[in-house]
Amino acid sequence: MTDALIPLDPEPVALEASPGAAQIAAYLAARMCHDFISPVSAIVSGLDLLEDPDAQDMREDALGLIAASGRKLAEMLAFTRVAFGASASAETFDPRDLEALAQGIFRYQRAELEWAVEAPTLDKAAARTALNLAQLAGAALPLGGKARLQAVHDGGGTVIAVEAVGPKARLRPDIAAGLAGEKLPDGMMHGHWVQAYYVHLFVAEASGRVFAEADDEKVTFAATLPAG
Repeated sequence: MTDALIPLDPEPVALEASPGAAQIAAYLAARMCHDFISPVSAIVSGLDLLEDPDAQDMREDALGLIAASGRKLAEMLAFTRVAFGASASAETFDPRDLEALAQGIFRYQRAELEWAVEAPTLDKAAARTALNLAQLAGAALPLGGKARLQAVHDGGGTVIAVEAVGPKARLRPDIAAGLAGEKLPDGMMHGHWVQAYYVHLFVAEASGRVFAEADDEKVTFAATLPAG
């Protein structure tokens, strides 16, 4: 882990008009609904085919669609429960369990994920950070590539870095703004921004720092979190 991956500005960003908790909750709910609607709609379409007397020759296709969409929805829900939710009462996580959640999401993206976590356990803030930064890295690779996530314990805290490398790798301005704690840029939808802003909020609450930078066909996300 190099110093270049560690945020340099220790001061939190002061916002003049930061969104309220209710608005953030509404944005997050809309984001989750957007993610879940595709597999749910596919399941409903499969059920409609099963009930259509004129489409009995498509029964196997319908069952396959329902099964595949059900697995996708289950993986997305499991990921979201930890990345965005309270995840029951768990305070520490096995990195192998987190990798399974992240790989489940990457099965439906063009990019690949290399999970290189050296830390034996991750606390709740670090686990949320790792999962969200992994998903943001996958979204930064619209034409495919590889996202490599590292996490190590360093000086009593945790350092997390994700490098997304691939053709047309891109750091969206709304994601950059959200991670920096800035309001949604004019003319942009809140779906990507709210995830990045949520990461900024819980990292700042843990007295940590998060940042992102873009280079030629590479986007880097990094966060430092002190020990809880």
